[in-house]
Amino acid sequence: MCMWNVTTLTVTDELLTAELSDGRTISAPLSWYPRLCHGTAEEREDWRLIGGGRGIHWQQLDEDISVDNLVFGRPSTESQTSLKRWLEIRNKGQNIISDRSRD
Repeated sequence: MCMWNVTTLTVTDELLTAELSDGRTISAPLSWYPRLCHGTAEEREDWRLIGGGRGIHWQQLDEDISVDNLVFGRPSTESQTSLKRWLEIRNKGQNIISDRSRD
């Protein structure tokens, strides 16, 4: 059971930093979360708190991170197969957008 809530979140090219309701600040390397690493700065800034602040959701990147995982230092457990499939779908979508912008 999560006892902490995120009050503020900052995402840079290197770190995910969450300020918690108990006054602590927790940082994790962005490399722990491959979907965030592959996202643009704009996509990484498009987040919302879920579960009353017990989790963070990035709609555009289809990523969820629980506060418990941040507090206990647990990186993403997404398989390489899943990440590869997501990247292929993501790249295909970006190619479609690029093709449309040339029309």
